[in-house]
Parts: sequence; C-alpha cells; structure tokens
Amino acid sequence: MWIASYPKSGNTWLRALLTSYFYSEDGIFDFKLLPKIYQFPAKKFFTGYEKKFNNITDTAEFWLDAQKKINLDKNFRIFKTHNAFLDVNNFRFTDTNNTSGCIYVVRDPRNVITSIKNHYEHNYEEALNFMLNDKGLLYERENNQFVNFQFLSSWSNHYKSWIDNKHFPIKIIKYEELENNTMQVLEEVINFINSNAKFKNIFNSKKASKCIESTNFDILKKKEMESGFNEAPLGQKTKKKITFFNLGKKNNWKKLIPKEMLDKINHVFKEDLKKLGYN
Repeated sequence: MWIASYPKSGNTWLRALLTSYFYSEDGIFDFKLLPKIYQFPAKKFFTGYEKKFNNITDTAEFWLDAQKKINLDKNFRIFKTHNAFLDVNNFRFTDTNNTSGCIYVVRDPRNVITSIKNHYEHNYEEALNFMLNDKGLLYERENNQFVNFQFLSSWSNHYKSWIDNKHFPIKIIKYEELENNTMQVLEEVINFINSNAKFKNIFNSKKASKCIESTNFDILKKKEMESGFNEAPLGQKTKKKITFFNLGKKNNWKKLIPKEMLDKINHVFKEDLKKLGYN
C-alpha cells in the first residue's frame, strides 16, 4: 500500500502517526520508526541490475520488477512515495499485481507553495514554477549514477494521477482535515489499512491518542533541533541542512503570501481549488 503525496503535503506526519501506531508497543513515536514505512523508489531496490543508471529516468524501467521482488514473500507493507501515478518512457509506476491500495494526502496548494519555498530555497515565483512543471522530478546522483529518481510532474497532474485512478482503492485525505480532526482521520486511515490488508484488528483509540500526542509538531521540531532529522534536505544554494519541521500551523497562506502572488496562484489553480473544495 502507498502513502502518496506531492512533496510538502503531510506525507511525513502521516508516516509518523502510522509507524507509531503499527510499529510501537505504546504508540510513542521515535524517528527510528520512520523507515518502517520506507520510500519507493529508492536506491536499495535497484541493486543487482546490470544496467548502469546513467540517465535520470533509467530506474523507471525497473519500477514494476523491483516491486515484484519486494512482494515475493507476500507480506503486507506500506511504502511512501512522491511519485506520480504516471508512466515514464512507457514504463508504469505500479499496477494491480503489486499494489493493493493507496492513501493519498492532498494539501491546499497555497500552503504547499510556502513549504516548497522553504524546502528548496526558492522565492515564490520559483516555487510556483516548480509546482507547474509538467516534467518535475526529484533525483540524487551518486558515483555518476542517478538514484532515487521520482517523477512528480506538476502539482495538479500529481494529485489527479492518483485520485482519479480506477485500478485500486484510494483513500483521499486532506492535510487540513488531518490537522483539524486528527483522531477521526487517523481512525479512518487505520480502518482503511486494516480492511485492505484483511487485518482483523480493532481500532485502538488509546494507542492512537499516544501517537497523536507524540507526533505533535512542536515535539517533532524539538527532536529535529536536538538530534537532527536525516530526511531534512541539503540547501541547493547554501549547501546547509534546511529545517524540515519549519512552520507547522503558522504555515498560513492568508498571512504569508503577498497579495499579487496570491492572486496569481488563485488564478492558476482556480479549477483545482474548486475540484478539491478549497475556498
């Protein structure tokens, strides 16, 4: 099962909630739990192939084969991804043989842009161009080989590729609803996972409360400040670690985005905002 989202939409917080629920005894979150919901694509899943990944998109050829190998033991797993559910060079990201379902986290693009701005050291114009790029992607280069390639496309194409698909069940959650009604949304997500995986577990509200308490934004930010966070990005301009847990509820587009830029964003995403029910 996938936890899919466009970058900076709440994927990491949901992972924190779910790993503390499913992979701890008491529901108390620890950063060490996050790899229990690992990222795909990632370098570790593309070892053993004879092909040298000299081009950015080369690993796309092996997306399905890598997933097939992961699924050989038929164990249920949850993976995070920022990949769009779109083909690259006629290679499909996943299929019904490898995927049982997806939890898609969508966030108001006006708050995504403020996070993108910080995360990639962009100004608003650069962040907007990033979100509008139909060929948007993420990758890392190591020893002249391209690894961890993820195809994003644009923000709009990304969410549509997942939520409009008819191949497997999709649970769509809005970041804002997760933030405002955390217990209710978490229960819905856990019940979706239990049903999809055919687990016979009953939702444990007491444990869920511990998960929510221990993944409070201020707690996560404090932990990052004290011991670091290995998923925090390296600044493209400063080459220094950028704070991952940056604004939390202070990330409010109504207070942060200059009017001229806000008018432009509202115009560009007019149909998307309407489709997703964002005012």
